Amino acid sequence: MIVLDIETSGISPQKNGIWQIGALDLSNPENTFLEESNIDNEDEVSAEALKVIGKTENDLRNSKKQSQKELLKKFFSWTQNVKIKNPICQNPQFDLSFLQSKADKYSLVISIPHRAFDLHSIASFKYYQIKKEFAIKENKSAMSLSKILELCGITDERIQLVNKEIIKQGKPHSALEDAKLTAECFSRIVYKKKLFPEFSKFEIPMELTQ
Repeated sequence: MIVLDIETSGISPQKNGIWQIGALDLSNPENTFLEESNIDNEDEVSAEALKVIGKTENDLRNSKKQSQKELLKKFFSWTQNVKIKNPICQNPQFDLSFLQSKADKYSLVISIPHRAFDLHSIASFKYYQIKKEFAIKENKSAMSLSKILELCGITDERIQLVNKEIIKQGKPHSALEDAKLTAECFSRIVYKKKLFPEFSKFEIPMELTQ
């Protein structure tokens, strides 16, 4: 399965661009993909996106980098060597809608199935098993990746943004780093096993192993 994360210049697949794709093969986590692009001239850039990724608009419009089309072509090519191609994402609707929108724009054939393993749903169900309630805040799910990391006993060291404002300083979001965090949480919840050495210092909570 392909654990996938993308970094974009905003939240709209029609208005914003993909500037970074990170992925790994869950059955062979050392097989990773990380590439960046120069977003298209017409792609808009939101201030909120720049806060999360710690970049400037000039960074996303670096003409020395490959085109967005070339980025997608390289990613789709990389996926050919992964046996099970269904993606695992924290928010597959977001990632897959961007990939489909850009694939359509460039007349590319998307190389991964539309059926995805949604970490949000998997973690929400596990949280319910433990707490006997869903994680709800302001009448909607609060099961963000940060909340899932907390559930899995991992400290979130990334920048955290709420209502367009930074509420916690930290590492800028990176597509491959977020894909690794997603894979680590998936492994801890589903297989009850640690996955990456860099997260081994964080013990799996006992409530996940029962």
